[in-house]
Amino acid sequence: MPPIRVLLVDDQPMIRTGFRLILETEPDIEVVGESADGMAAVRDTAALRPDIVLMDIRMPRLDGVEATRLIAGSGPTSRVIILTTFDLDAHVLDALRAGASGFLVKDGPADSLVAAIRTVATGDAILAPRVTRRLLDRFARIPEQEQPQPEEAAVPRSLDALTARELDVLRAMASGLSNAEIAEHLTVSEATIKTHIANIFEKFQLRSRVQAVILAYDTGLVAPRAAP
Repeated sequence: MPPIRVLLVDDQPMIRTGFRLILETEPDIEVVGESADGMAAVRDTAALRPDIVLMDIRMPRLDGVEATRLIAGSGPTSRVIILTTFDLDAHVLDALRAGASGFLVKDGPADSLVAAIRTVATGDAILAPRVTRRLLDRFARIPEQEQPQPEEAAVPRSLDALTARELDVLRAMASGLSNAEIAEHLTVSEATIKTHIANIFEKFQLRSRVQAVILAYDTGLVAPRAAP
């Protein structure tokens, strides 16, 4: 298998050097370039076509959220992992909406970085379902008057393209269940659940499970829990 090609994006050279030193010890990962800001990241992604872009959020000229949006909108070739200083940062949610496949805290262990790159390179997201739920409950709150009332239809018109079972799967994903847990809950095989998820992705042009959960929140299918 060819190595996983990685582009490092951060406005601090020392951080880029640190990540490079970690990744260059891995035989299946190749660092193909470095970018010092979001504008350079978009340009370098188009030129180098890396498999993975490690993207800082806060940078001059163009921040990581907008750079992610441009990269994700250009096609499915390169996948973005957001790097942040703070866990559960509101900007992380914006980046996930923009198309990032997950996020990592910068001061996390080196093996987590390597594992995340390998996971995202296979097409998976690296944000655990329950962390996704916690992130959205914290930052994706909608005004109480906009939340659907019990007597109202539970299915937003914007989700009319989904079948009843696909809606069940999307609700379960938003509640933080894994594929195996959803399969057990709905009394079907895990392979069937994967098929339903693939259909949801195709119908709404989603890149990751994380974006599917955000879709459930943004459409009102699932309402954020009340603030403590």
